[in-house]
Amino acid sequence: MVFSEPETLEEVCHLLSEQPDARCLAGGASLVAMMNAGLLAPSHLISLRKIPDLANIQALPDGSVQIGAMARHADVARYDGFTGAQRIVAAAARRIGHPAIRNMGTIGGSICHADPSADYPTAITAADAIVNIAGSGTTRQIPASEFFVDWLETALEPGEIVVSVVIPPDPSGASVHYEKFTRADGDFATVSVAVCLRILDDVVKTARIAVGGIAEKPVRSPSDENSLIGHPLTEDAIQDFSASLEPLCNPIDDMRGSADYRLMLMPRLIHRALSQALKTQLTSDLEGTA
Repeated sequence: MVFSEPETLEEVCHLLSEQPDARCLAGGASLVAMMNAGLLAPSHLISLRKIPDLANIQALPDGSVQIGAMARHADVARYDGFTGAQRIVAAAARRIGHPAIRNMGTIGGSICHADPSADYPTAITAADAIVNIAGSGTTRQIPASEFFVDWLETALEPGEIVVSVVIPPDPSGASVHYEKFTRADGDFATVSVAVCLRILDDVVKTARIAVGGIAEKPVRSPSDENSLIGHPLTEDAIQDFSASLEPLCNPIDDMRGSADYRLMLMPRLIHRALSQALKTQLTSDLEGTA
């Protein structure tokens, strides 16, 4: 196996275009585990650690936050420049694995692995994030809702690499909550829910709700979210919203839970996540008027 440490993004894209089975090595948390298990045997490993710009997290002039693909989970978790709905990404980062994993794994590696039970896919889908992609002489921008295609499959074409994830600004100032049910502490989610919520004068103004671990990619339904807008967030409304997502779900049986168990968990976690986001907003509003 060949091991390379290019120093520019152009070199990475060139190597990927020449070696169809080459793999980029970011944090290595998923890739190395799959290689050790004999699930992958790339002929060429391309380390990204010598491209420092890929690890940057920065606020952009329009209020967006750009997270480089090599940004570590720990850095995303403690970044203090997120505002409003952007904070759902940091909330998810704080729930990834244990400190050792958060200090090693990267956001680019996580979303390219595309496990629907991982934390970032659900969070960046709820955040309306954009994934920036580069290839040999080309660049693309793909909404997170379109980046994840199937189990462990993304919209990346051969020879392409994720460069960054851009989290758009949130003028509504939404509160967020990331709810995750796991079989054991630090595990991937059996089911996860990412919520961005803003309520004003007792009615819903903003609602973004993504559910992970319940299908081949994060489940989100903007049309059903819109049905919440302009109305109070009642128990019946939450129940109806959860029921509306069921036709979009395609859960599997695995070691983290059966398909039926996941479907049973989903409405309970949605209710909990919405309740916690509302509680956070009410607390923030009270502090702001004190």
